[in-house]
Amino acid sequence: MRILVIPDVHLKPWMFDRASDLMKEKKADRAVCLMDIADDWNQSLNIDLYNRTYERAIRFAAEYPDTLWCYGNHDLCYPWNRRESGYSTYAPWTVCEKLKILKESLRDPGQLAYIHKIDNVLFSHAGLADEYVRQYLPAEYYDDIDGIIAAINSFGSNNLWQDISPIWFRPQHSVLKMYKPGEFLQVVGHTPVESVERKGNLISCDVFSTDDAGRPIGSQEFPVIDTIHWDYGVYR
Repeated sequence: MRILVIPDVHLKPWMFDRASDLMKEKKADRAVCLMDIADDWNQSLNIDLYNRTYERAIRFAAEYPDTLWCYGNHDLCYPWNRRESGYSTYAPWTVCEKLKILKESLRDPGQLAYIHKIDNVLFSHAGLADEYVRQYLPAEYYDDIDGIIAAINSFGSNNLWQDISPIWFRPQHSVLKMYKPGEFLQVVGHTPVESVERKGNLISCDVFSTDDAGRPIGSQEFPVIDTIHWDYGVYR
């Protein structure tokens, strides 16, 4: 299956416009959004932009109802009341309400989760570390990927607001290995990179983030992942 990945959004509603165009052009069969829909540099007072971005995400979910959504730390910090860089004290009600509407608009509430698997490809905001599985799940789960995903998707903030969790891990800068790298490809955002890149079993694609002056850090391209052959292409 060909999966269009929508990387970290950070208050850029136009990303969903372009993603919709790519879907209409039949570049992919299905989409997965790695979220972080909320927050961007110097936008904490711009609640209209928060509203417009989440509303565009909700419309995309209606346009493409089989889209999967992976919670990001910048989305979850509001319902979990966890302060972090970029947190807007003006936005909690807006973000919580829009996340509720997004979830209720989906055909299956499970489409909004921390980790999704399509074939042998794992999609999450930040990545599933081997150490996280060993530390936070019983040993008998280790070889059961479906059980692992179901368990993690039932977790709350205490287990997930951790440096090595699937919403916070930064494998690009860590000596920790990914979960079963020979068996699963992982597709992640969260850590800004200059271009979509694959290293081993990891594809990093946070290429729409900007620096504090609003300058793009990455190539602003959407990856399309072949979940059978583990190939990918990129589209603007």
